[in-house]
Amino acid sequence: MKHEHSIKAIRGTFLDIRQTSETAEEVEGNTRYIKDGLMLIKNGHIDWFGEWEEGKDRIPKSVRIRDYQGKLIVPGFIDTHIHYPQAEMVGAYGEQLLEWLNNYTFPTESRYKNKEYAREMSSFFLKQLLRNGTTTALVFGTVHPESVEALFERAETLNMRLIAGKVMMDRNAPDYLLDTPESSYEESKALIEKWHKRGRLLYAITPRFAPTSTPEQLDAAHRLKQEYPDTYMHTHLCENENEIAWVKELYPEQNGYLDVYHHHGLTGKRSVFAHCVHLEDHEWDCLHDTDSAIAFCPTSNLYLGSGLFKLREAWKKQVKVGMGTDIGAGTTFNMLQTLNEAYKVMQLQKDKLSAFEAFYLATLGGAKSLSLDHQIGNFNVGKEADFVVLDPCATPLQHLRWDNSKSLADLLFVLITLGDDRTVYRTYVDGRLAYERG
Repeated sequence: MKHEHSIKAIRGTFLDIRQTSETAEEVEGNTRYIKDGLMLIKNGHIDWFGEWEEGKDRIPKSVRIRDYQGKLIVPGFIDTHIHYPQAEMVGAYGEQLLEWLNNYTFPTESRYKNKEYAREMSSFFLKQLLRNGTTTALVFGTVHPESVEALFERAETLNMRLIAGKVMMDRNAPDYLLDTPESSYEESKALIEKWHKRGRLLYAITPRFAPTSTPEQLDAAHRLKQEYPDTYMHTHLCENENEIAWVKELYPEQNGYLDVYHHHGLTGKRSVFAHCVHLEDHEWDCLHDTDSAIAFCPTSNLYLGSGLFKLREAWKKQVKVGMGTDIGAGTTFNMLQTLNEAYKVMQLQKDKLSAFEAFYLATLGGAKSLSLDHQIGNFNVGKEADFVVLDPCATPLQHLRWDNSKSLADLLFVLITLGDDRTVYRTYVDGRLAYERG
């Protein structure tokens, strides 16, 4: 559903990253900070962007200026891996990956065959994204087509840039959640035909992970990718050491976990692999050579005890990376809190994550990992107008630290370390106000 827009004028302090970067060190030099800026929006796209004094005479007299001076305006956050049905089981206690799936995840996902239930939870899920400043997400549904139908229906009313798919899973799960290679192909195909590229919606072919798909089902996923080459492929990879050992038992003829997907033609430009905590050298090389991407999910990896993602190796190997909250093994929808945990993951590896690099991964870097950096991720003219107005003084402690910060790097780092959903003041999707803090 495409909304008609009048021209909008947004005034405030803006921060974005001008262009994609090849090294972490380049990011700070590509950072654009405009203390008193103006963004003009027309038909959901950025029509003009720059200094207030340079642009104020461009504003038509009839247009009301939305003045956010004292706030910080950044591109909408991009979540490259999240499970919407798992929102209702965040914080399930005390398991690692495989046990957690059997004890908590699968029973929860069984409810999403009921479309009315899926609609109710889709509404909750999207509201939580917007409340936390996330304007684009790559989303797992369940094995039920109804789960994806409900999510796309709700996202369409917002004209939101959303990528989602029906889980494909034909073994090693409860009978009530299994499909077949043929049924998963037919149901996914029908969803692609109906929803892919409808407005700002996009489809992801979604085998859960190699242990729950037979080779025949992965072949069916490849058929879909061949028939619809501009769809996405979204799955899990090398999250947990027991999972990796299981994959080697199930697929002994392949050279490791990633080779299972590569052998079945599921690597490539729009293929996004969540976690990638325990990659071997040849797997890093394969991800680079195929232009595949990784979703870095720090709160999930810490919560399930999976391990520490090697972000510096991703830069070294030139593998695209975006941030993922991974609700519900992840413990927050909020990208600022997710970046806080990413910083700690780096600290545990005797490394650093700068505030500039963190904001890059959550915005333009995430867009690049989804092959959407030509459409979203910064404030370049012509981009889609998805952005977040942050309140850096949302709490007394944040206010105190903001006032005591001496540089832009300090200001941004305080946002990452102390920010949460209270920091999100307004969220705009497609140039329209989609959330405002009460």
